[in-house]
Amino acid sequence: MFPRAAVLIFGSITYVMFLGVFLYAAAFIMGLPVPKTINGPQTYPIGEALAINTLLVAIFGLQHSVMARPGFKRWWTKIIPAAIERNVYVLLTNAALLFLFWQWRPVDIYLWKWEHPVLQAFGWSIGVAGWLTVLVTTFLINHFDLFGLRQAWMYFRGREYRPLRFVTPGPYRIVRHPLYVGWLLAFWGTPAMSVTHLVFAVGMTVYILIAIQYEERDLIQHHGEDYANYRRQVPMLIPAFVKRPRAAAKPAVGNH
Repeated sequence: MFPRAAVLIFGSITYVMFLGVFLYAAAFIMGLPVPKTINGPQTYPIGEALAINTLLVAIFGLQHSVMARPGFKRWWTKIIPAAIERNVYVLLTNAALLFLFWQWRPVDIYLWKWEHPVLQAFGWSIGVAGWLTVLVTTFLINHFDLFGLRQAWMYFRGREYRPLRFVTPGPYRIVRHPLYVGWLLAFWGTPAMSVTHLVFAVGMTVYILIAIQYEERDLIQHHGEDYANYRRQVPMLIPAFVKRPRAAAKPAVGNH
């Protein structure tokens, strides 16, 4: 048996690391005072910068998506203890993001750069709304389970891990993936859209749209008609404020 205290310590470290990376990511994208942000002075040729930035986004997308697939998890837990699978996933996601921040190449060319205070406030408000949506949504679906701390705690207590029950709190009643909606707002909400910010936003948007297809396929295979009903009744990302019939069973929320 893997040492219980070691699992809890490892889970706690990866969670604290996630909090730091999350805050840095917000500062990186919003241009707050950190060592490097998504916009900045151009120090590399534009072709090289765009190629490297595209590769960095692709590395994150592959890591984040492949490791979330059930088939990969079954193979991976033959190598590492199942008790720390989620914690390792969070750790490697943190590493992929830190590598992206470190190696990012800004290009000082802008598609738009709003100077008017009202437009600036509008751009910032969309971005801030996105980050708040992401944070609040994680707590609606169990923040600590999503980032592996609940799994580590249950293992430490000697309790068998049980997946979360099916719920559709708050925004999950109007869109199936409010967490992804929050990310999209965070990526696109800015008063200054540089070429490299556009590469990041487009790349992450493509990743999200692809990831949703795989994620929902996995959810239908795992939960069957419950999730299929939910999928038919609730839009994917864009709310449709129309009264819809209730599902016969409680639908599942996505395992983001």
